[in-house]
Amino acid sequence: MEKTKELESERLELLARVEAWLETPMVVLGFVWLALLVAEFVWGSSALFEGLGTIIWIVFLLDFALKLTLAPHKGRYLRHNLLTVVALFVPALRVFRVARAVRVLRLARTARGLRLVRVVTSLNRGMRALSATMGRRGFGYVAVLTLIVTFAGAAGMYAFERDAAGGLGNYGTALWWTAMIMLTLGSEYWPQTPEGRVLCILLSLFAFGIFGYVTAALASFFIGRDAEDESTELAGARELGLLREEITLLREELRVRGAGDE
Repeated sequence: MEKTKELESERLELLARVEAWLETPMVVLGFVWLALLVAEFVWGSSALFEGLGTIIWIVFLLDFALKLTLAPHKGRYLRHNLLTVVALFVPALRVFRVARAVRVLRLARTARGLRLVRVVTSLNRGMRALSATMGRRGFGYVAVLTLIVTFAGAAGMYAFERDAAGGLGNYGTALWWTAMIMLTLGSEYWPQTPEGRVLCILLSLFAFGIFGYVTAALASFFIGRDAEDESTELAGARELGLLREEITLLREELRVRGAGDE
């Protein structure tokens, strides 16, 4: 039993070392992958985009296979990285020409559905890459993340809605529309395709979450400034610290008096 635990601990330590060693190159590839997705949706597919995408996908696949091999609990690792598994599975359809067969069969809705999955999984990988470089907290991380989601989301909306009646005719219009959604302002146009509507809902949920974060950050900033101002009625951390010291001294004095009376 002890040997098993020791072996698991060694494998977890080795896994952590491998993840730390591969972190920087995988972060760079994550951003390149997301940029390729945006370029493909805006300018269309090409041999160059497909070639680069296939190479990066193979690197991602090898990286995941190595980490899965080192993980002591395979099932738990897969559950914690379920979206990554989906992100690796979807490009496989393209590599083995399944997506082309789908287009030949004129299953346009299935093809758009695969595009939606690609957008969501690629954004997830971009978020993970960004969090690895900037951390999950901080206004800078939120600002850059919002820009990435806006540009990638606009590419997805353009891909879904450019052929719809009265749809988004170019990427610039799609970017403007997405920016209005991110600012929670909305616009006169609403998505016509089911995939566009799903992506619109996801973008709106993200925008509301960011709006709540920014509101809380501004409130904390102004509350912190008021707490540092001695002329305000709001007790700051320094005043609370002094109050704790006084209470501690008072307790000590009462304890000494109690001992003297005995």
